[in-house]
Amino acid sequence: MHGPNLNLLGIREPDIYGRETLEAINLRLVATARAAGVKLDAFQSNHEGVLVDRVQQAKADGVGFIVLNPAAFTYSSIALRDALTAVQIPFIEVHLSNIHAREPWRAHSHFTAVAVGSVLGLGSRGYDLALEYAIARLTAR
Repeated sequence: MHGPNLNLLGIREPDIYGRETLEAINLRLVATARAAGVKLDAFQSNHEGVLVDRVQQAKADGVGFIVLNPAAFTYSSIALRDALTAVQIPFIEVHLSNIHAREPWRAHSHFTAVAVGSVLGLGSRGYDLALEYAIARLTAR
């Protein structure tokens, strides 16, 4: 699940966020999940309520794990955080950049304390690492 402005990956501040597009990242992740026998649905929205709705729907759909880059909502969305804690689906927080090495206001995430873990500062590779962990958790059941 991808938050606001991540649809602009590849053109948005490539020195910070890289040159890989969100579509390319999603295609790679879906292929990795498929090879492991796991279904992955990629979803992006620039709208907080739409992301909240998708998290709530994930519970009804039986989703077993969420990989989330809340993007700018990291610093502001109590609603998205509350949705994640309400549905009790484990999730990993991913950030392309190291939020602790940037502006001071970026260093506080509303999600870190309720996430299984966080991956940050590793570019799009962070999604791969989070997915690898999620697959291991899902297939160990």
